Amino acid sequence: MSIADVDRRDRLGLLARECGASVAFLQLAEPSLSAELTRLADRGAEQIALVGVGAGPLAPGHSWLPRIAAYWWRERAGNRPEILVATRLLADPDQESLEVALAGARPITGDEPALTSAAWEDVSAHRHQVMLCRGPRCTAKGAMDGVRAMVLAMMEHGLTDDDVLLVHTGCQFPCNQAPVISIQPDDVWYGRVDAEVAVRIVAEHFVAGSPVESHRLARK
Repeated sequence: MSIADVDRRDRLGLLARECGASVAFLQLAEPSLSAELTRLADRGAEQIALVGVGAGPLAPGHSWLPRIAAYWWRERAGNRPEILVATRLLADPDQESLEVALAGARPITGDEPALTSAAWEDVSAHRHQVMLCRGPRCTAKGAMDGVRAMVLAMMEHGLTDDDVLLVHTGCQFPCNQAPVISIQPDDVWYGRVDAEVAVRIVAEHFVAGSPVESHRLARK
C-alpha cells in the first residue's frame, strides 16, 4: 500500500510465493496493481483475491484498494475475473495469514467510488512542500526512519497536507549528506536527517518558522 511496503518487497515477495500469490503495488513501484490484474486476467484467471499490506501512518486507507481495483475492473476490455477484496489491511504478513485476512472478503461490483473527487480538484494550500529523498544512498542510510518520525510529529502538532505536503523523490544529489530532504518555497536543504532531526524540523521549522541550522546544508 505504501512506500514502506515497497522497501520490504523482497520479504513480501517471498511470503507471497509461499502461498501461491504475487505482489503488486499501489504506488512508487512495479508491477502496479492494475498491471498485475491485467497479467492475471490475460492468463485466464477467473477469480482474483486481493489483500492489502500496510502498517503505520504511511499506509493509505484501505478504501484505496477496492477503489483502484474497481477502476481497473470497469476499464477492463474482454474477460473480467471476479475480484474479491479483503476488508482490512495486513499489518504484519509474517504473523497474519492471508486466509484469515480474506475471511469475509467482498467482491468488486463496479459501483465503488471513482478515482476522481471534487475534494482532489485543487492544489492544497500547504505552506511547505517537503522533498524526501529516496535515492539509493538516502534509502540505505535510513531515510524511512526520518519519514516515519516526521509523519508522527506532524500528527502530534495537528499538521495535515494543507499545512505540509510530503513528496518522495529520487536522488537529490548531495549524497554524502544522506539522508537528505529539501523544503520549498523556503529553499532550505537538510542533511543527515534521522528520526530525532525530523522531529526537530517539524517543531522548529514547520511550526515555529525557524530552520534547524545544525543540519542545514549550504547552497552554492
